Amino acid sequence: MIFIVVLLVFGPKRVPELGRALGKGLAELKRSLQDVKEQVETEFKETTSNIKEAVEGGEKGPLGKELAEFKRSLQDVKEQVETEFRVMNADKKVEEKEEEREEA
Repeated sequence: MIFIVVLLVFGPKRVPELGRALGKGLAELKRSLQDVKEQVETEFKETTSNIKEAVEGGEKGPLGKELAEFKRSLQDVKEQVETEFRVMNADKKVEEKEEEREEA
């Protein structure tokens, strides 16, 4: 259907020229997309490599220092939660003993 419309609009002499031009355009688009894909993959690999080096490198570099600080903050939070949990358990045990005394 589309071919018939193109044939009527452009004529039989221009259709092969249009086909070649369309083919060249699609090939160029395909090459451009492949280049973009390769560039994105390269950037991704470089970025993941940098992150991996920063994580494995410990406290080397600014990212490693921030990571170490973040780990210390998490450790502090963990200790605070554990302390609060112990306090809550101790309070619960005291309440249980008081209830046992009242029942006896």
